[in-house]
Amino acid sequence: MRRSAIPAIATLLVTLAAAPATAGGHGHGHHPESSKRLREAVTVGGVRDHLKAFQKIADRNDDTRASGTPGYEASAAYVKKKLQRAGYRVTEQKFIFPFFDELAPAQLTRVSPAGPAYETHTFDFSGTGDVTGQVVPALNNVLPPTPEPSSAAGCAVTDFTPASATAPQIALIQRGGCDFAVKAANARTAGYDAVIIFNEGQPGRDTLLTGTLGGPFDLPVVGLSFADGSALAAEAAAGVVTLRVVTSTFTDPNATTSNIIADSRGGDPNRVLVVGAHLDSVTAGPGINDNGSGSATILEIAEQVSALKIKTNQRLRFAFWGAEEAGLLGSEHYVASLSEAQLSSIYANLNFDMVGSPNYVRFVYDGDGSDTGTAGPAGSGEIESVFTDYFASQGLASDPTAFDGRSDYGPFIAVDIPAGGLFSGAEGVKTEEQAAEYGGTAGEPYDPCYHEACDDISNLNNRSLSELGDAAAHAVYTVGRLKGDLASPSASAAAAAAASSGGSHSHPSR
Repeated sequence: MRRSAIPAIATLLVTLAAAPATAGGHGHGHHPESSKRLREAVTVGGVRDHLKAFQKIADRNDDTRASGTPGYEASAAYVKKKLQRAGYRVTEQKFIFPFFDELAPAQLTRVSPAGPAYETHTFDFSGTGDVTGQVVPALNNVLPPTPEPSSAAGCAVTDFTPASATAPQIALIQRGGCDFAVKAANARTAGYDAVIIFNEGQPGRDTLLTGTLGGPFDLPVVGLSFADGSALAAEAAAGVVTLRVVTSTFTDPNATTSNIIADSRGGDPNRVLVVGAHLDSVTAGPGINDNGSGSATILEIAEQVSALKIKTNQRLRFAFWGAEEAGLLGSEHYVASLSEAQLSSIYANLNFDMVGSPNYVRFVYDGDGSDTGTAGPAGSGEIESVFTDYFASQGLASDPTAFDGRSDYGPFIAVDIPAGGLFSGAEGVKTEEQAAEYGGTAGEPYDPCYHEACDDISNLNNRSLSELGDAAAHAVYTVGRLKGDLASPSASAAAAAAASSGGSHSHPSR
């Protein structure tokens, strides 16, 4: 993406251009000059044109592009048309999934003793209901919490006092030990009429709890912060506390959505590089950063690869996933649909989920696990080094982020396919150190509109789109032209040769 270079970066690029490709953190040469032509063709303006189109689609469709809605169908049609015009072989892979929508915000109010309403949130796939009843804590909530997560509250039916057969009662359950759906189902079996799940209490597990039940459920299920939940548990243990829980939801267990898959006409069909981003938003908003930004970026890269007639050794497959916000369902469906032979043909997966966050950080997935302790399959470290070497060559810092299963690389690494990618940050809070390095505001979320109605065309940072977009284009180009396996010496040699030739973020469920 075109922008003026500061003198230090310009000096660094001249030095790199005059020298042979050097080894990166994993022994790979990833010379930035090799991808320059593509990076210059992929512009912020081009990316934003696609983002403006996504915003217009949302404007015409109740401000959402969620899978299962007309807004998603229009987004998929737009992407499909652009890719076909660019010369790709495009297929639309339809699948059935459970659609959920919150029709009105949850309410959790005190009836007796009287008090203010609680800040709460409807769990995805919660049932609709209006229940007033006594709060009954699970028998094995761990209060105070242990330093490390240890609660398994509600993970067995015997964790509950049997509910009253004559008066409504509300189960109060601490997070931890099993899926939220298991806790809710056990409370229902024990006779409860509504469920409150509160956070466990350790740092990072103490804020207002949101999550998914994974599929349709017939009782109201809402979340609480640890502070509110633990205080309520203590009060309910000391005497009768009556609350009112109200939820209003809609679920269609047999909704239809699709993945848009576009294959380049060149490259080895037995060595496929899947470049993916989820196309859907949450129902609450248009999803322009999450994940219009990733989708628009890879769409712009796909168009420019075609326009420049760039040749790659790998077959490039640009994938726009549906129903990611419902639990990575599009990428899971795609991977599950592949035969053994088709799986073995996947060379790697590059994933781009949010690359325009307003208060951004240049996060790179920690493929070798050296910083986060969770490594991807063999070759993932090499993908990580493609990104980190590139950023270093531009005089730009990057931070590692873990393979925590919250985006569409998950189904690929689950079947041992190497993966990597970029992320500009979601609901996490920027540290003082990150603010000093990247700018922005410490103590504020990377994306203050994450999963909110305000995730619109104004919720973007052009510097983030530019810097992460350049790195994405570089990685598609570099990994697409490698020879041999990612972890092999021949892959390193291929990257160096390409350089010298000059032609080279869901909801938790537990």
